[in-house]
Amino acid sequence: MILEMKVPSPGESITEVEIASWLVEDGDYVEKDQPIAEVDSDKATLELPAEESGIITLKAEEGDAVEVGAVVCLIDMEGAKPEGSSEAATAAPAKEEAPAAPVVEALKATEAATYATGSAAPAAQKILDEKGIDNAAVAGTGKDGRITKEDALNATPAMGTSNGSRGTERKKMSMLRRKVAQRLVAVKNDTAMLTTFNEVNMQPIFDLRNQYKETFKAKHGVGLGFMSFFTLAVTRALELYPDVNSMIDGDFQIKNDFADISIAVSGPKGLMVPVIRNAENLSFRGVESEVKRLALRARDGQITVDEMTGGTFTITNGGVFGSMLSTPIINPPQSAILGMHNIVERPMAVNGQVVIQPIMYVALSYDHRIVDGKESVGFLVAIKEAIENPIELLMNNNPKKALEL
Repeated sequence: MILEMKVPSPGESITEVEIASWLVEDGDYVEKDQPIAEVDSDKATLELPAEESGIITLKAEEGDAVEVGAVVCLIDMEGAKPEGSSEAATAAPAKEEAPAAPVVEALKATEAATYATGSAAPAAQKILDEKGIDNAAVAGTGKDGRITKEDALNATPAMGTSNGSRGTERKKMSMLRRKVAQRLVAVKNDTAMLTTFNEVNMQPIFDLRNQYKETFKAKHGVGLGFMSFFTLAVTRALELYPDVNSMIDGDFQIKNDFADISIAVSGPKGLMVPVIRNAENLSFRGVESEVKRLALRARDGQITVDEMTGGTFTITNGGVFGSMLSTPIINPPQSAILGMHNIVERPMAVNGQVVIQPIMYVALSYDHRIVDGKESVGFLVAIKEAIENPIELLMNNNPKKALEL
């Protein structure tokens, strides 16, 4: 019996996907639920599992755009599973015999030729290769015109010539990457985007983590990271400045009384932005558990479209890659995005004294059509206040209770 495998619908608004890569070859035997392909939509890359076991026949090429519901492969369920070889190869490789006399003479002749005019010693040849200089362009000063190491060091390439690699590669971008590119350009063209900055003293967070992180991890099975502090600081700031938690729909402003926080994470196929639903109701443990779950699903390519849509505000952390400062781009149709960055020890005035403190620069990009300067600056200051005074503003003066210890 032949099974026709069709492209399943990755989401309500998606009508077409692209075959990113086949994980099997035409004629292979596949097991039921074995991943056989990766397909790109304009929102995510998903794995396509085999619906039954059997011999597979591919009906689409990598890079093909296929409609949802189209047949992409056939599976012959009556195809026999190939038997694996059970006997290890035991034959020892044949002993290499000494070359016959004519071969030896030929080798000697070749070796002699390498020292003819224009040839280079191994060390000299390596230098010439690195410089991209042809041997014929160098006058050797060694015996019989041989190019010495010194000759190679002194050699300079002729103007306009080079033997170095000048290859190029033309590769089609994935559907997801193309969609991201379109969205980024649209944001720049369709919004009045501005960015405001501030600096945050991370020492209070460092102190809390040093005191409680081991106990927190032992009890809850997840680490006490920076993301939970920033997520809860964001949900608090969104309550104080609801315009930041809104979006434009034509001539209307839509305000949300919930905080669905999109968290930008790096996956194998590029940037993914899964959503923490109703983050305003989560504890430190709840945020850390959800961040870990979503990050693992993104890393393993299991994240779904539904898990990446519907956010009301985004947090992105360029600091994990070493970024000191950036102007993050809004994730439409949201109206603002918070950029976190790396933490660097810097001199800071504390109670009239200059002390070294761990400082993070933070950035808030926002749509000025709907968020005014007063709200944007106040929002970022509210985040700064919460991070610098977390016990009072995020833990209700009871860290153990807030961390559920």
